[in-house]
Amino acid sequence: MRELKLDQLRTLVTVVELGSFTLAARALHLSQPTVSLHVAELEKRLEQPLLVRGFRQLTATPAGDELVRRARRLLREADDAVEAVGRLRADARARLRIGASTGGLSRMLPTVMRELSAVWPRMQLELRTGRSPELLDWLAAGSVDLVLVAEREALPDTVVALPWHRTPLVALLPQAWQVPAQVTPAWLATRPLIVNEPATHIHGQVMGWFAQAGLQPTVRLEMPFEEVAAGLVGAGYGAALLPARPDWTRVSDTLHVRPLRPALQRSVVVCHRKAEEPGSLALQVAAAIRRLQPVD
Repeated sequence: MRELKLDQLRTLVTVVELGSFTLAARALHLSQPTVSLHVAELEKRLEQPLLVRGFRQLTATPAGDELVRRARRLLREADDAVEAVGRLRADARARLRIGASTGGLSRMLPTVMRELSAVWPRMQLELRTGRSPELLDWLAAGSVDLVLVAEREALPDTVVALPWHRTPLVALLPQAWQVPAQVTPAWLATRPLIVNEPATHIHGQVMGWFAQAGLQPTVRLEMPFEEVAAGLVGAGYGAALLPARPDWTRVSDTLHVRPLRPALQRSVVVCHRKAEEPGSLALQVAAAIRRLQPVD
């Protein structure tokens, strides 16, 4: 016995719902003889009438009602199957380019990339690193789809920043120093300081922290890498103001970790273009990243 055909079932459901071969043909973009043939083949296959052909309208027989009820479920499942396979095909073709600033933020990248790969296993994830200003320029120009950068006051007009993660800055101080419970600009200004590169956001924050107190720090070295800066602090080369990390406490035998007064914090944002369509892959990934570490 021949199998039931989905296109015939869809035709029958449409005929019953609209009550007319003509209207069903119009809705399905078929000719009326094709619609009649679909119904006739179903009736022949099941060996019983499925429709009562009245003067003005068609109605279903009890057998027709039963078949229509089950056909609706089959058609829904078939549509779901096609959609699911389409999503897999889209994931396989999908490519997302993520830009991230270098320095301390690079520590978060392995977690971000691992989690995104778990959610979208077939998606091609491309990662580019650089300084925040150039990353934002790349985003505005369409060279990347998302960027992870420290929060900035000035953004391109075409870019939206979404808050992601805030981390307090702390003072890392050589173990040999006699240090207060909280570090102030006045206390630290006369001591040698290891700072990040001038183009970075954290450099501007640190300099602004001293400037608000009317002071200028004694810069001994510019060092963009947090681990290297911490090692130099432990060697007694100078102090550094860096985002708090649990592993700083694990090297407490070589350095002091103290809070700042007034406090500073680094805020990381996820940026995308304003022109992104609702539900786009970039917005879905941005939402997934923000769920990894809620804003404090």
